[in-house]
Amino acid sequence: MSDVKRRVLSIQSHVVHGYVGNKSATFPLQVLGFEVDAINSVQFSNHTGYNVVKGQILNETELDELFCGLESNNLLKCYSHLLTGYIGDVSFLRKIAEIVKKLRSEESKVIYVCDPVLGDNGEMYVPAELLPIYQTLIVPLADIVTPNQYEAELLAGMKIGTESDVWKAVDWFHEKGVDIVAISSSDFGQRGELRTFLSKKDGPRFALNIPKQGSSISFTGTGDLFASLFLAHSYRKHPDQLGHVLERTVATLQAVIKRTIAEIPGAMLTGKEAPNYSQCELKLIQSKADIENPQVVLKAEQIK
Repeated sequence: MSDVKRRVLSIQSHVVHGYVGNKSATFPLQVLGFEVDAINSVQFSNHTGYNVVKGQILNETELDELFCGLESNNLLKCYSHLLTGYIGDVSFLRKIAEIVKKLRSEESKVIYVCDPVLGDNGEMYVPAELLPIYQTLIVPLADIVTPNQYEAELLAGMKIGTESDVWKAVDWFHEKGVDIVAISSSDFGQRGELRTFLSKKDGPRFALNIPKQGSSISFTGTGDLFASLFLAHSYRKHPDQLGHVLERTVATLQAVIKRTIAEIPGAMLTGKEAPNYSQCELKLIQSKADIENPQVVLKAEQIK
């Protein structure tokens, strides 16, 4: 595939220390053969779980200026993908819609992968005003979306209480025009498991159970990593291969988390001490081989 154009314009958060947003997405994409041009929606010293966060927030005018620089140099045709993640401002999000349309006017085959970062575990951590913009403006432009269960609930406007509800929410996305929906995590696995779901519009559906690792430890950047891995593995794949795409994505994600846990001091894993956020940062660089050649153990189940 060396002759295939693979370049991602990635618009999401950036941290100096740690791995979330563009820091979580860029290295895996590069390892898997993609050039990555990153625009940082925010540039923070570290993720917001730390006691202190310092940095800058890019506004829509500054985003437009950067994008206009690319356009003025006739660079828009070089992109195979647009990837978006954390965005915390209404005007900035509206500008994303303009960028999608402009990219497609220059390169009609550009694939938009939208990770709608809204919240998790029942808590929204972006302004509520962003939700209707995602619902009416952004989601209908996306080719692929990768929400978690809570984000799918918010966007579809429904409580997901059963696996049947998952597919109803998935259908909401398909009705909006989204081709591929990947619910990155849900609570519908067996005890000690998460369950992820994948659906192609008018095509196959899959589910895969994921054993929880480090259940008492919170990892950040895993959703960003999921979106980037899924983007890479799904590119130019036949619909019948989507189950394998999900398997490879989850295999790498599990390997990264396993390696991260392995480097946390034992006393902290047993609950005698609480690991700090820095010790829980994803070990991406150390997992390069797992990104290049994921060892698939967990198999996707085809639903239909």
